[in-house]
Amino acid sequence: MIHEMSLYEDPFEKIKGGRKSIEVRLYDEKRRKVNVGDAIVFRKLPDKSESLRVVVVGYSVFGSFRDLFMNFDKSKFGHPENISIDDQIKLSRQYYTEDKEKEYGVMGIHIKLAD
Repeated sequence: MIHEMSLYEDPFEKIKGGRKSIEVRLYDEKRRKVNVGDAIVFRKLPDKSESLRVVVVGYSVFGSFRDLFMNFDKSKFGHPENISIDDQIKLSRQYYTEDKEKEYGVMGIHIKLAD
């Protein structure tokens, strides 16, 4: 299955450059359909004129961003080593509210660039 998702420039470029291998999303209805072996086409915001294709090599589901970030090295998310977990959560809050986090839980989608 091929999924389409949008990404802002910074995470898009980190994935493209091999500096990010876990994409963070809510574990909502759309993401519950993502499986190992699926492809994701990320389209770069704001105009979506550039895209890249990745393959899902795994995924992790947690009840909170804190639990997700505590279980993986910061570099997997494209974050600097000196960032705190609280700051990682603040970055996620730019996109997802605490209420949505509690409603759906969160998903770390483990990806690699498609050949």
